[in-house]
Amino acid sequence: MAEIVYPPVVVAIKTLWKYLGLKFDFQGQENLPKEGGAVLAINHIGYLDFALVGTAALPVNRYVRFMAKKEIFDHKIAGPLMRGMHHISVDRSNGSTSFVAALRALRAGEIIGIFPEATISRSFEIKELKTGAVRLAMGSNSPVIPTVVWGSQRIITKKVKANWGRNKFPITVHFGEPLIFTKGEDVDAAEAILRKALIALLHKVQDEYPDSPKGERWAPARLGGTAPTPEQVEIEWAEHLARKAELERKLETENKEEK
Repeated sequence: MAEIVYPPVVVAIKTLWKYLGLKFDFQGQENLPKEGGAVLAINHIGYLDFALVGTAALPVNRYVRFMAKKEIFDHKIAGPLMRGMHHISVDRSNGSTSFVAALRALRAGEIIGIFPEATISRSFEIKELKTGAVRLAMGSNSPVIPTVVWGSQRIITKKVKANWGRNKFPITVHFGEPLIFTKGEDVDAAEAILRKALIALLHKVQDEYPDSPKGERWAPARLGGTAPTPEQVEIEWAEHLARKAELERKLETENKEEK
């Protein structure tokens, strides 16, 4: 596969990291296969997670092909770059096409990066997982590598003002030990094993993180931070859905009255 776009993008990303003064701690790179397919199941805490995980995989000479929402590919600037790096577009209303594309890439020996939580975890804890990572692994006979990134939420994440200053944030990316799931296994049971592994790895990374989480917005409530708890996030989401449904009902009523 020709790599025309990925190398210059890597140079640009490394320049950004240098500007930000980030202090990297990449661990577990020996768990990445030197060749052949693998699924990276990554926690999701910030908008730069994919770039940081991709950077952490570079020392083993592997490019990660990330699965990302279709809206990014529709962007006039980001779209051509994403396609040029052979990332995989995910249409959330119809995921079968992206699943087949990822399966084909895995069978061709690529490393696929997937965020099984689907969206950023505002609590910075591991949310419930979708089963796509496990199903891809089973369908391609590839290992699943639990992957945790920590610190990216201090730069830019959901509903928090971005910090692009030169603050020398510690950033950790840890690739865990591969999990092997075989075709025919119970998918839900396999997903539970993966989630347990991600939680354990996240807690390990958080415990070893050099900066204190006490009173910090970037830290989970469990560690004394001020991020919303998973329960608070669920309540806010339910309220958002209720407001959205009410607005849709109101618009529907107004449309009927106009007719």
